[in-house]
Amino acid sequence: MTIQWFPGHMTRARRQIEEKLKLIDVAIELLDARLPSSSRNPMIAEILGVKPRLVLLNKSDLADPAMTERWMERLAEEQVKVLPIDAAAGTNVRMILPRCKELMAPKFEAWRKKGMEPRAIRSLIVGIPNVGKSTLINRLAGRSVAATGDRPGVTKGQQWIRIGKELELLDTPGILWPKFEDPMVGYRLAATGAIRDEILNVEDVAFYLAKVLAARYPNVFSERYGIEKLPEDMENPHEVVELLEAIGRRRGAVMSGGKIDLKKASDVFLRDLRTGKLGRITLEAPE
Repeated sequence: MTIQWFPGHMTRARRQIEEKLKLIDVAIELLDARLPSSSRNPMIAEILGVKPRLVLLNKSDLADPAMTERWMERLAEEQVKVLPIDAAAGTNVRMILPRCKELMAPKFEAWRKKGMEPRAIRSLIVGIPNVGKSTLINRLAGRSVAATGDRPGVTKGQQWIRIGKELELLDTPGILWPKFEDPMVGYRLAATGAIRDEILNVEDVAFYLAKVLAARYPNVFSERYGIEKLPEDMENPHEVVELLEAIGRRRGAVMSGGKIDLKKASDVFLRDLRTGKLGRITLEAPE
């Protein structure tokens, strides 16, 4: 299965971002800490150009902390400021404004030399669908000003949101890109919920996830599902299906006659990843 998803409103969102860019001082790029590379839209760098940028690794509470450290080192090599956050819980969110001020220091100094007082920083929040943009904005604002949801595509338009006296945010819809050059990018995004399940074959996505976790985090199967012995050959499709069926058997996905509902088992498996019930997991390494 090849996963691609680029609804029409994302094309409009790109055009709107490009139109508003001249008003922006600092861009805030929100990535998923569980897949910092796959959740990074290559179009964003092209759109933003040399605009000062703060990269936030959101959902860091769900990611492997050791891997997050490695990703921060990797991203820092690009000469961008990086901050791991958990927008839902508010972890490190208070550090965003100081980091934006650091990026604005040269412009503030230039304004002062001209006799101008610094105004509120105008910032743009960009990221793929379901990465937590609206949750972050609501956390920064201290109130519900942006629609949130556990499915991609909730934000459809743009709006300016004032955060105190020092920061103004422009919320934008999440943007995916027209074609994933690496098909595994699509699977990673699908596994974490960035692409609507309705357009996916969830069994294929669960199949991919089972193989990745068996290689990187094999203990999750015993700790969550009581499966002590994994298949010896995870390249054998039949053995991977048997593993998913074992998950379904332990999580109540059994139909009449004892047959396993593989779709339900796949749904359960993916939901367990997305909600952190499998532990703190990162699906890709910097190298």
